[in-house]
Amino acid sequence: MFKNKINTLSFYILFLIIFIIFIKFSTGKVLANSYKVSDIEISEPYNLNFSKEKVIDVAFKNAFEELIFTLLTSENYYLNKDVNIKIIKSLIDSFSIVDEKFIDKKYIANFDVNFNKKEVLNYLYKNNIYASIPQKKKLFLLPILVDTNRSDISLLSENPFYLNWTKFSKKYHLLDYVLPNEDLDDLNIIKNNINNLEDYEFKQIITKYQLKDYIIVILFKNEKSIRVLTRIKFNNEFILLNENFPYKSINNDIEAVINSLKNSYENSWKKINLINTSIKLPITISLDSSKFTLIEKFENKIENMDLVYNYYIESFSNNEVIYKIVYNGTPNKFLEEFNTENIKVHLNNNVWKINEN
Repeated sequence: MFKNKINTLSFYILFLIIFIIFIKFSTGKVLANSYKVSDIEISEPYNLNFSKEKVIDVAFKNAFEELIFTLLTSENYYLNKDVNIKIIKSLIDSFSIVDEKFIDKKYIANFDVNFNKKEVLNYLYKNNIYASIPQKKKLFLLPILVDTNRSDISLLSENPFYLNWTKFSKKYHLLDYVLPNEDLDDLNIIKNNINNLEDYEFKQIITKYQLKDYIIVILFKNEKSIRVLTRIKFNNEFILLNENFPYKSINNDIEAVINSLKNSYENSWKKINLINTSIKLPITISLDSSKFTLIEKFENKIENMDLVYNYYIESFSNNEVIYKIVYNGTPNKFLEEFNTENIKVHLNNNVWKINEN
């Protein structure tokens, strides 16, 4: 009997050690849950006034600016102006100097900065601003330029917006555009529908590129202005935009028009992906404690869910592990995020049970 007690005690000691490892692993992942801003290059004169601390502060400010431009819509970019460096530092988990060198009496370095996701979201929320999930999106873009005075279409290689679209890109842009090839069939489709371009859906062209999301840009130009009609499909949501720009010449105005349009499209994408930090949905989840692979898979999944504000292990036993999750969304949205995984979620007495399919 004494031997059985020792065996039982040994089992629970082993069990405790394993879950201490899991708890440590979980906590470490939460602490590492950050927004990483990479490749911030700083160049400063290397002279008697050189200060490494000041250089690092400049890197932090530049990284914070890029983070703001990535997470927020353009009307909230002002939040980047005149932010106290102490506030920026309070949002940073860690940083690293990837490369540094001295060339021609200049100090040149590249920085990677990791911002604490929860602290950043709290900071924005205190300023009545919601961030967006910084999710990249690859999509098809078809730009069509119409000269309304001549009732003429400039197609692809003749279209300066097509030729220059990829030139004016920013590092913080989330949208990655795929432009059409020079296809005679496509050109004929566009020409044949010159009188109903605003209503035509271009399905024959769009389907060739095998992308679910797209932007159709129709630019109506005259000698004084340019009117732009944009039809957007993002994640099965359809958006219609109408914009007007003063327009005198290609050389003077094309960069401004393209940058403004890209800014509008980035804003539209970000608004779809807003993180509403005012919603803090508590979720209790149970997993079989013997299924270590499932537990690791589950933690990897929630670690990469942008709407998960926080999570931790509330309790564990030889039968189950209980997780508490704070989620910035609805229960249905949470379940949707598991649809693509080989994981089943069952609701039982307000506790969600996780099983493998």
